[in-house]
Amino acid sequence: MINNKRSVDKSNVTSEHNKTHKWVLYLVFGSLILGVAAPHFPMGAASLTLITQGTFTAIMATSVGLLIRQCGLISFGHATYFGLSAYTTALLLKHTTLHIVFVFFLAIATPTLLGLLMALVVVRQTGVTFSMLTLAVAQVFHEIILKWRDLAGGDDGMSVSLPPILLGLDSRIFQSASSMFTISWSLLTLILFGLFLMSKSRFGRLLFAIRDNEERTRFIGYDTIRPRVIIYSISCSIGALGGFLFLLYNTYVSPELLHWTNSGFALVMAIVGGAEFVVGPAMGALAFLFTKDLMGNLTEHWQSIMGVILILIIVWRPTGLTGALLSIFQGIVNLVRVKK
Repeated sequence: MINNKRSVDKSNVTSEHNKTHKWVLYLVFGSLILGVAAPHFPMGAASLTLITQGTFTAIMATSVGLLIRQCGLISFGHATYFGLSAYTTALLLKHTTLHIVFVFFLAIATPTLLGLLMALVVVRQTGVTFSMLTLAVAQVFHEIILKWRDLAGGDDGMSVSLPPILLGLDSRIFQSASSMFTISWSLLTLILFGLFLMSKSRFGRLLFAIRDNEERTRFIGYDTIRPRVIIYSISCSIGALGGFLFLLYNTYVSPELLHWTNSGFALVMAIVGGAEFVVGPAMGALAFLFTKDLMGNLTEHWQSIMGVILILIIVWRPTGLTGALLSIFQGIVNLVRVKK
């Protein structure tokens, strides 16, 4: 009797699991289609440029949100990996003749390697100590880029010219808002899908266990440092991808990209969107940028308004915009069921 009950429960869990994955696949395909179709919607060039820039920021916010969701760690230094990737790409394109594939590899590998070395130290800490360590290291790299004028142009930044052909394509494709949005949106969608699968994997569940009770997880025999080193490195590589795309589109970089305030903005975006959800930080990034653009046109005190919005979300809706949308959707579903 007990075995039969367990068998039924296991069957129900498997059925729900398969149903969830099925809906996620539908959403992924829908998002990819949206990425192709959205640039053809009736919108101004400024709006299209804004959402294209927003996808780069959404990728960085996703890297910050990954640490919050999986490890409960708040980083004030992820702008370093975003900016370092952009600078690596710019310097290689300007001073070498390397193929773009190698440039891409080094632009992702360099920040990821730096993140790996940092993670070996910083993930042994938690809470405020972890956040302050990431902030300190971020400011070190910001000052290096800012002061090293001969290498990176100092506070004037540096601009680069893309080669005529990139990956067999006309390089102007990567500087067109419509095509670059499709590329970056598709990559963002695939990243989110990959992170969703990881969160449901054994590795993802182990990270949740470490986040919720590290001492107990260590007590039952699991290593708690190595998984956090791995996830920190993954988050760095995601942020680096955003920086690479940013450089291809803008062909200009400045030390401001590495400043800790950009990490702070990414953290705000993750909180606004709902860091406990895989898609939350990305949604928060797009909402933040559109709200900033709207408020910036109305008043120069837009930061005060954003601060009030952030306080309201933290107090009344800790799950962010994603949680609010899911609650509304669930309410509609329940209402339809009641009417039936």
